[in-house]
Amino acid sequence: MEIVESVTACRAVLDRARTAGRVVGLVPTMGALHQGHTSLVARARAECDVVAVSIFVNPLQFGDPDDIARYPRTLERDLAVCAEAGADVVFVPSVSEMYPSWPAAPSTTVSVRGVSEAWEGSSRPGHFDGVATVVAKLFIMAGPCRAYFGLKDFQQLAVVRRMARELALPVEVIGCPVVREPDGLALSSRNVRLSADERQAATVLSRALAAGRAELEGGERSGAAVGRAMRAVVASEPLVQLDYAVVVDAETLEEVATLTGRDQASLRLLVAAQVGPVRLIDNSATLTTAEDVRAVPVATEKVRQLERIG
Repeated sequence: MEIVESVTACRAVLDRARTAGRVVGLVPTMGALHQGHTSLVARARAECDVVAVSIFVNPLQFGDPDDIARYPRTLERDLAVCAEAGADVVFVPSVSEMYPSWPAAPSTTVSVRGVSEAWEGSSRPGHFDGVATVVAKLFIMAGPCRAYFGLKDFQQLAVVRRMARELALPVEVIGCPVVREPDGLALSSRNVRLSADERQAATVLSRALAAGRAELEGGERSGAAVGRAMRAVVASEPLVQLDYAVVVDAETLEEVATLTGRDQASLRLLVAAQVGPVRLIDNSATLTTAEDVRAVPVATEKVRQLERIG
């Protein structure tokens, strides 16, 4: 596995791979890797000849200085996880490598209107501009490739897809299933900050999504009614403070009032809440699928050991 720290070096490695006729897969991350991330590496490994993982805690997508200060950084363990998962290249840039003007903000940023404005965009102003900017830079650096993102961050995936399409970037953006603990909690690097009681309470998000799916599968066609059912489940958990629980159009991210005549595949259930010190998000399709009940995949013993150490 090759570790590179500069944009020039990473671009050169991936360009050489393509010149040799090899397909490149890219897995952008902010580190603190868990089995959700390794599932992305595994998917890229199965579909591509060369797998590159980026590890970069992007300051542009954090509005709260305390939030970025508390974000877990476990680089040594992350590199070991990447090696065990089968990555060929790991790109570990500094902030100044990605943003040469830092600590002054870059004068050029990317903003994706529409899909970025509601939900997480409303609760975290500027967040998706930071996401779109860093991902655009990574795509330009990586060149023609397949890029793998988890469906857990559904709005982020929608923003990245829209950005790549409208900027005509030569990248195929691939969404991969949400990876969950056996009790339904979606894996997140932020979960490590939850106390035992908060960790148990956090399962209410996946239970709320299940309640929304049950309403739809039972014939409910009012988006507002489905939202109320999800919110009622979250309200039953005193340790969780709800932000939103809604049915949206999967393409535009706009809330859907009437579901009659809509293809279920065109809809998505979204939920976000504060659990103790952590903001958690989750989502699901509107019909129960393997994606929504998928448990943590079987890991190698080495990865399990690394997770315990981390």
